[in-house]
Amino acid sequence: MTRTITIDPITRLEGHGKIDILLDDDGNVADAYLQVVELRGFERFCQGRPVEELPRITPKICGVCPGAHHMAAAKACDAVYGVTIPPAAEKLRRLYLNAHIVHSHLLHFFALGAPDFVPGAAAPTAQRNLLGLVDAVGLELGRAVIRHRGFAQKIQGIIAGHPIHPVAALPGGMAKALSEAERAEIESMTASLVSFAQKALTVFEEAVLGNPEDAAIIGGDTYRHETHYAGLVDAAGCVDFYDGQVRVVGPTGAEVARFDGADYLDHIAERVVPWSYLKVPYLKQVGWKGFTDGADSGVYRVNSLARLNVATSLATPLAQVAYDKLFEHFGTKPVHHTLAYHWARLIECLYAAEQAHLLACDPAVTDKEVRVVPTAKPGVGVGVVEAPRGTLYHHYETDSRGLVKSVNLIVATVQNNAAMNMSVKKAAQHLISGGQVSDELLDRVEMAFRAYDPCLACATHALPGQMPLTVTIHQGDQVVRRLDRERR
Repeated sequence: MTRTITIDPITRLEGHGKIDILLDDDGNVADAYLQVVELRGFERFCQGRPVEELPRITPKICGVCPGAHHMAAAKACDAVYGVTIPPAAEKLRRLYLNAHIVHSHLLHFFALGAPDFVPGAAAPTAQRNLLGLVDAVGLELGRAVIRHRGFAQKIQGIIAGHPIHPVAALPGGMAKALSEAERAEIESMTASLVSFAQKALTVFEEAVLGNPEDAAIIGGDTYRHETHYAGLVDAAGCVDFYDGQVRVVGPTGAEVARFDGADYLDHIAERVVPWSYLKVPYLKQVGWKGFTDGADSGVYRVNSLARLNVATSLATPLAQVAYDKLFEHFGTKPVHHTLAYHWARLIECLYAAEQAHLLACDPAVTDKEVRVVPTAKPGVGVGVVEAPRGTLYHHYETDSRGLVKSVNLIVATVQNNAAMNMSVKKAAQHLISGGQVSDELLDRVEMAFRAYDPCLACATHALPGQMPLTVTIHQGDQVVRRLDRERR
């Protein structure tokens, strides 16, 4: 008789979800599913709106990722009107997005990810959180985390009007220029962010990699998958959060695709599964072969580790040293160890801080010409950026008046959906046997999805057609009836 273990709710992530682990008669894991049980409707209720409103509407999808949606929406609007923004506007957008990356990466590592290692999965549940981390590493570091994440948020607020509800990016550029006083303040804050990002990497190397048990978990097979990877790169092959081409590499590191964001539909397709409100993207040219890894599978991954895997290098000196250290540690590229996403995230945090500081020191960032007012007839546009959690696509189609006819959003967490399900299942199969289950083992199962830093509010924005629905009727501890409605 099949036994089901449910982790509900799953913890230390943005959004709501659960994990169902199915045990066979011997108490071993037969299957496992990451189920996302919330639903948003942004693709639908954006229809009929003036397209220029979308950079203000789509950030409301999520309070953690608003900056990425603001930038992707603005770029899509630029494309809708066929306008090229002024150089100062692009610098401001890049500065804003780099600050957004820093704030999100600091939040995830210290509040959500690091408690998996410090104080660790073996610690009591009440200690596996930010407060437990502060107890382990010291109050001074905790204060520094809050202060520097505040710097990153303040930079976003200065540029875009508000750190969570940005309004400055418009079709054709930005609503306001940066003053010299604001530039000088941002320069000071970004200099501090660079120093703290280096400190965060040191904490990881000493507290996590320096712990033999944690290092073995990160480098072991429990959380390892050989998949394809995708991310934006510039002409030199460096990670580019704001622009560039999407590069896809296979499990051996060989390039299998490189394309402009506007051509994403030629390369990415999506499936729907009955147990989740997250769709499942895959690479068209490889095809859907199910939830499996390897070169013959269309499953691909995005986010921090994926970006480092597809890049040939990083464009800033301190981050490049850290980048080289990661690949030297594992002795291979791409790195397929899922928990290495945490390490990659901190390398990117340093990279984004360095990029932000360079932009803040550039006097051209205060140029007053920050917008070209669009005059062309609106049409179709695609905007692509790297959100903290991976590649983000915004695709808008308008009528001749600029009213939105259709919206397609493919967010990073959706693109990692197949891999997250695979990671949860593999971890459960490695950790649970003979029906023996403990809080520590279940927390280690949760570590499998948490490394992806999923943003479930972003990911569950729409589902076309009839929604899958499961109604479970309980009588006491017994399930007496289950009603299922599959998507047609």
